[in-house]
Amino acid sequence: MTDNTDSLQKADSPLDFIVNEQSRVTMASVRRAVSRGDGVLAFQPVVRADSPDRAAFHEGLIRIIDETGRIVPLRDFMPLAETTELGRQIDCLSLSLGLKSLAQEPSLRLSINMSARSIGYSPWLRILQQGLAGNDSIGERLILEITESSAMGLPEPVDRFMHELQSHGVSFALDDFGAGYTSFRYLRDFCFDMIKIDGQFIRDIAQTRDNQVLARALQSIARHFDMFTVAESVETAEDAAFLIEMGVDCLQGYYFGAPTIVPPWKSPGTQAHRK
Repeated sequence: MTDNTDSLQKADSPLDFIVNEQSRVTMASVRRAVSRGDGVLAFQPVVRADSPDRAAFHEGLIRIIDETGRIVPLRDFMPLAETTELGRQIDCLSLSLGLKSLAQEPSLRLSINMSARSIGYSPWLRILQQGLAGNDSIGERLILEITESSAMGLPEPVDRFMHELQSHGVSFALDDFGAGYTSFRYLRDFCFDMIKIDGQFIRDIAQTRDNQVLARALQSIARHFDMFTVAESVETAEDAAFLIEMGVDCLQGYYFGAPTIVPPWKSPGTQAHRK
């Protein structure tokens, strides 16, 4: 008699099947939404530590809207999409929306997320080139955010791309700094304009000694390479005060404003402010 124990153990449990089916349905829904261009940016302020009542710039965070009008949580699809063409298409949609916002609002400075994988994706490059060609000031107001893990995975293309775009005034931010395994050799060669310290080192920093030590170490690295520092995930007055005293250049988080799909520059009452 054949022993089917191994095959039974390898078979998906009913719960695994449900989770996988939900994931498949979500990914199919996201693909359709992206193909239709059904996305918006949610804008979150990033404030200067020496002037926290006003936004130095905003980060434009992509939000995908499904057939029912629901915003699909990023955690439900982005980890799977990141390494596929869908991830590149999402980057295209995000960049297109960001460039449109910059063209519509001359006073806006905006950061847009991208994967280093999109550097070699011709539709994304075409959107970028067309956006920069339309208005000389757009490049000077555009910040491209590249995650640490993404940048370190493709260091040579990222380095060439950054040098070319910086000549057109575009700035670059290294996102989620400290979350991955940074090669400091590449960090030395890169010319990032700012580093965004990952939120895991910022939350509860006023009360957590380990976070204080680690955040200061990351800040010291940034200063050594003459890069601005942005503290992410600032959620309380105590943490904001500690970070300002610590000397970070900029702060971002729910304490200063949640992401909103209503452009803050069109609603003066939503300007970043200390609560």
